[in-house]
Formats: sequence, C-alpha cells, structure tokens
Amino acid sequence: MRAGVVISAQPGVEELAVRAEELGLHSFWVYDTPMVNGDPFVALSLCAKATRRIRLGIGVTSPALRSAPAAASGLASLNALAPGRIICGVGTGNTSRRTLGMRPSTAARLEEFTTALQDLCAGRSTEYREGDRVRDIRFLHTGAHVNTADPIEFVVAALHGPKAAAVAGRRGTGLISVGLLDPTAWHALHDARRHAAQDTPRSPGSGTGSRADTAGSTGSANSAKSANSGGLTDSTGSSNPANPAGATDPTDSADSYVVAPLHLLDEGEDPRGDAARDATGHLVLSLLAFAADTAADTPAFAEQLGPEEREAVRRLLDRRGTTPTAPDRHTKLYPDYLERIAPQDRDLVLPSLMNALALVGTRDDLLARIATLEQAGVDELLTQPVVDPPTEMARLAGLLT
Repeated sequence: MRAGVVISAQPGVEELAVRAEELGLHSFWVYDTPMVNGDPFVALSLCAKATRRIRLGIGVTSPALRSAPAAASGLASLNALAPGRIICGVGTGNTSRRTLGMRPSTAARLEEFTTALQDLCAGRSTEYREGDRVRDIRFLHTGAHVNTADPIEFVVAALHGPKAAAVAGRRGTGLISVGLLDPTAWHALHDARRHAAQDTPRSPGSGTGSRADTAGSTGSANSAKSANSGGLTDSTGSSNPANPAGATDPTDSADSYVVAPLHLLDEGEDPRGDAARDATGHLVLSLLAFAADTAADTPAFAEQLGPEEREAVRRLLDRRGTTPTAPDRHTKLYPDYLERIAPQDRDLVLPSLMNALALVGTRDDLLARIATLEQAGVDELLTQPVVDPPTEMARLAGLLT
C-alpha cells in the first residue's frame, strides 16, 4: 500500500512536504477548514514550488465553502505550478461547515460541484447558476494563467453512507474517508460506487479525474491499479458511452484513500499509554466533538455510541463549557481541532475508539491490518503526524515505502 501524510496548513508546511518527498511518500495533503487551518491553496503553492515528484492534495473542499469557479481557479493555478500532481478531495463540508455553526451541504449539491470542477479543470465549459440566472462558463485565459491540460485527480469524501460513494461512481472519481478501518465498510463503499458507475452513461472523451486519466498524460502519476485492487484497468483515460454491468468503468482505476492515525509501538510499549494516546487522540477527540455537536440536532450518531463513549462526550462538553444546544458550541468544541491533544484530555482517548479509528501496534500488527484494508480496495494510507512530524513520517516511510 502507498503512504502519504495530511498536515494542517500553516507556515513552514513546505519543509515537511520536501521531507515527505525525500522519504519516498506518495502524497502530501492539507486540510481545507478556514476557521481552523490556514489557506490550503497558499500552503500547497509553497509545497508545489519546493517539490518535484510528490502529489499534492486538498482534503477536502466543498460547495458550501467555495464556489466552483473560485475552487477551479485555485486548483488549475496549482496545476500550473505542479503539473499533473494535484489531487482535489471534495465533500459536503462536514467539518468546515460545523466550525461555522452550520450544517453540511447535500449530496446533490456535492455532485453538481464535482461536475463543475471536473469540467472547468479540464478546459470544458460548465453550467453556473445564481438563483434563476444560469450561464455556461469556462476559463477564458489558460496557458500561463492556469493549467487545464494536465489532469487533476478528484476524490469524493465518504463514510458509511452510500450517497457520497454513488456520487463518486457517477463522476468516475476516487474515494477518501477518515478513520474508516473496517474492510467490510470499504467493500460496501466500493460496491455503491461501482453500481452507480455502471448505471451512468458517459460521453466519449469526457475525462473523469480518476488516476487512469492522470496516468495517461503525466509521468508524475503511477500507472493504473492492478486487477486485484478492483478490476480491469482503462489506462487510456477515455470513457465509454455507457457502462453496462460487467464492463470496465472509470472507478476501476480510481483510487481509495483512508486517513487514520498510526503509532508504531516500541518494544514493550503500552498500546494504551500516553505516547499512543497523543499520536491518535486528535482523531478520537474529533469524533467526540462531532457527537457532542450533533447530539441535539441529529442524535442518531451519538445514540450509536456505547455507554463509555457517551460518557466521554458528556465530559468533553463539560470541559469545554458548553452544551449540545448552545448556539455558540462550535466556538468551544473546535479550537485546536485535529491537533495534538492536551495532556489533560488523554482520559477521553478511549481504547475502544483508538482501536476503531487508529492503527496502533507492532510492525507485524500494523502490516496485518493494513493488508486487510488493501485487500478491501484501499490504495493509500494517509496519516496526520501531530507529535513529531519528521520522525513520524520517517516511521511511516520505513513501514510502507
């Protein structure tokens, strides 16, 4: 399995990108959460100028965050700095919206947004709507301004539900998910994507943004996936007019990424000790924050948690000085979101959630769990180093590259 990292956009991020490239990591991502992180386009511009090979990803932008013309301009501008090395994750904006105290976008709007980005970034026109006014738009200046010749890889953010995976299938994109380490859940996502793709007619010559498209036109991308990762490969990047059941579809060569904390245990180290909790706690607390934030409005998620996890949610709310119904709770729950946790919050990093969301173990333990994910069709593991990024990236590279 390939390996990459995701980092909070901030000054100096390009130095970590250079080190990731030196270590042989495949990709380097930054978050797109304006109220929590720096601007991803600024950060990746610095990374693009400082690196030569590593792929650069935004994880993830959304239609509730940026308009399609603005996002496409940023992506195509990055593509001019790092031709053929750009990956764009798109989603409903769960975190970026909730840090504003707002709800995410819908799957329908996500699909419209993804379609527009794919069209514009490939140099095609697309439909743009504001209220009742609808116009066809396209880049009026390319060349030195933006790069629409080298493909950009698109991936759709999905968790357990089939709606986002179906969007990926209809748009021929890859998938990205956070903390999803259940192989059965990945099989379900891939099935939903595949079925949607097979039911979707495609126009000849319409690139999809899958890695088959990317591999077909730039040396910076690997060739398409092997057959044991999800089917036959269309390495030409072209699309068939239709995809009847059993036919090759663009998602056969579209990659899947999982974001998960990773902690390689030293000999004799406690897998539930402070070091393991510090390395994985950022994702565990993000789940607790989400459960706390949505407990009143959409309680279904919190109700799925066990008694110990629900108690941890209650303690988190108490420590942050807020309640599930406070209109300003987002200002209390999300500071330092997805950053290294404070020592006083280590007790909230429950072993059950560590096991569900993170990879912690000996080298053999980690490789065994990663192998099951690879067998489920996951192509790349992305980790977020929060304690000592250079050291953690080196350990990841030593494990997987």
